[in-house]
Amino acid sequence: MRIVFAERLQELMKEQGLNQVKLAERVGVKQNTISAWLLKKKEPSLTSLWLVADYFGVDVDYLIGRKDD
Repeated sequence: MRIVFAERLQELMKEQGLNQVKLAERVGVKQNTISAWLLKKKEPSLTSLWLVADYFGVDVDYLIGRKDD
């Protein structure tokens, strides 16, 4: 299974008009952490996945590509 977190995060950010700085502020991480996720240099922790999923109102399974809705 291919993990698609970076692609899904980019898509969600675009839909809501968020840049890395704004998302970082809203989920409580540093901007360079968001950048590393988007560039696939770093994977989010489980806690970060929960925070991002809660912020966007999606399942963690959607974020990592186990579900498409």
